[in-house]
Amino acid sequence: MRSSDRMEMDWKTFKKRFPHLAKELESGAQTVRIGGVRSYEAEEFDELRMPDAVSYLRRCETEEQALEVIDYLERKGEISKDYAESLRKQLKEKGVRSFGPLKKPGYYLRRYYYGVEE
Repeated sequence: MRSSDRMEMDWKTFKKRFPHLAKELESGAQTVRIGGVRSYEAEEFDELRMPDAVSYLRRCETEEQALEVIDYLERKGEISKDYAESLRKQLKEKGVRSFGPLKKPGYYLRRYYYGVEE
């Protein structure tokens, strides 16, 4: 969706035009927990053949480990300074699990060989 295709409206107008949807949103009955956030299109990479920074960060158990990974990837030139800063900011504000659930040993075997979603 292009930004020119967006339509904004205030909550009062929304409730008037879509009363059932507004009621559902207000009740919070149908909520979905988001397990991680990527700042680019996730479909653009293949984590099995070429893991990205977030793939490595998902193996970290602590913020200290995650900072080490970010520093290492930046130092080796695998990620830009700007991207490293955005990762550090996300880590500081949202924590290490904001990158997604922990990838435990055997993750790739379960996910790609057995087809088990985690």
